[in-house]
This record gives sequence, structure tokens and C-alpha cells, in this order.
Amino acid sequence: MENEPLTIEIVPIKNPDARVIALQGPVTINTLFDFQQELRNAISRVTILEMLGVPYMDSAGMGAIINFYVSCQKHGRKLIVCGLNYRVIELFKLTNVDQLITIVDDLAEAEALL
Repeated sequence: MENEPLTIEIVPIKNPDARVIALQGPVTINTLFDFQQELRNAISRVTILEMLGVPYMDSAGMGAIINFYVSCQKHGRKLIVCGLNYRVIELFKLTNVDQLITIVDDLAEAEALL
């Protein structure tokens, strides 16, 4: 599972101030480069990470999300994460990242927060 590719898709939504990055596959040290590059390109007021297709994430993937969250805070932007499966949400809870980042169930709920 860890060596599967990570597919990154930009999903269009109606709100021009937000960008949705949909992920499909594991977010690991092996798949991190393209993911980090896409996060660097995310300069919208709000970035929504739709992670419904992410079965697994390692500490490097978590580190990339935390670094992006810090960057958002520094630049007055917001990060919303949605669609986490049980395994990934437990990693967010274990690291207390769920106390920092807004986490919702699905993309519709994330868009409602906008």
C-alpha cells in the first residue's frame, strides 16, 4: 500500500476564494514531492484537502500538512481537511493536529464553512 502512487487533482468549486486538492492514494515519504509542490501552489484564501481516497499517511505526510498549516497561518489563509478515513483520523488525533486544523466529514460540509 505504501508504494502505490498518489494522484492529485484540483477539483473546481463555485467559490473563487477556495481551492480543493483531492488526493487518491497513500501520502508517504515516497509520494511526498508532488504533494508538497501542489501545496506550494495553493495560494487561495482557503485550501480544502479532500482526502477521501487516502488509505494511509505516514509521519512525512503529516509533516507536510502541518508545515502547510503553519504557512497558511502566517499568510492569513485557512486550511480545511475532509474525508479522512479511520486510520488517518487516528493519526491526526494521536498527534493532536485535530485540535489545530479544521476537519469535516466531506467536501459539501467544507464548502458550507466558506
